[in-house]
Amino acid sequence: MFDLHGMTALVTGASGGIGSSIARALAAQGARLAVSGSNQAKLRAFRDELDEHSPQHVQEVDHVAIACDLSNEDEVEKLVPAAIDSLGKIDILVNNAGITRDNLAMRMKDEEWDAVIRVNLESAFRLMRAATKPMMKARFGRIVNVTSVVGTTGNPGQANYCAAKGGITAMSKSLAQELATRGITVNCVAPGFIRTAMTDVLPDAQKEALNARIPMGRMGEGDEIASAVVYLASKEAGYVTGQTIHVNGGMVMI
Repeated sequence: MFDLHGMTALVTGASGGIGSSIARALAAQGARLAVSGSNQAKLRAFRDELDEHSPQHVQEVDHVAIACDLSNEDEVEKLVPAAIDSLGKIDILVNNAGITRDNLAMRMKDEEWDAVIRVNLESAFRLMRAATKPMMKARFGRIVNVTSVVGTTGNPGQANYCAAKGGITAMSKSLAQELATRGITVNCVAPGFIRTAMTDVLPDAQKEALNARIPMGRMGEGDEIASAVVYLASKEAGYVTGQTIHVNGGMVMI
């Protein structure tokens, strides 16, 4: 079940905390990956690491690394064609990359708003638009967008981030309706508090306060987000579209 052998995937933000977990999980199920990020050296090192997570029968096929600055419109437009050139096709698109520029709305600068919307929302739209054409031709595709629980609940100091994540959810529903008859599904995974390198450095008191808001009493792991992505990317999820899987330990029950 959830065998992705013979399938290809493009994952953005692939060398980050959650992104790397997603990429490893897809590779472990047999997918061949194009991993993308803005740090070329880090990305190439991660690409090499992925071989360790690929099943034996696909280890002769190399994963590829494609650097891309998602704030640069020209680079974004070239990413999907570059992935197809390298992989031969694109079956799975995972829009995972994102940035934050937190500030109270009354103090938020235009550039803080613009940067988050451009990277988190606009680039996702451009990549979905580009991937849609070859997926429609193949009459198969899986698009998975990583959003956030705050795209549903809101969060003080993150009007830009919440707007972008909520926008992705609504946009995914629209695209899901447009593509359903072509064998293409579009879904979201919304993480809650996930343990990453950034959260590991928080003071213990702050971690305890965060955990107190979660019925399970702990932050999630990147692998738990990755598992939801693997399911939505699989052939078994062919009748699931326009949905959001919330992975948040019960912090918000939607």
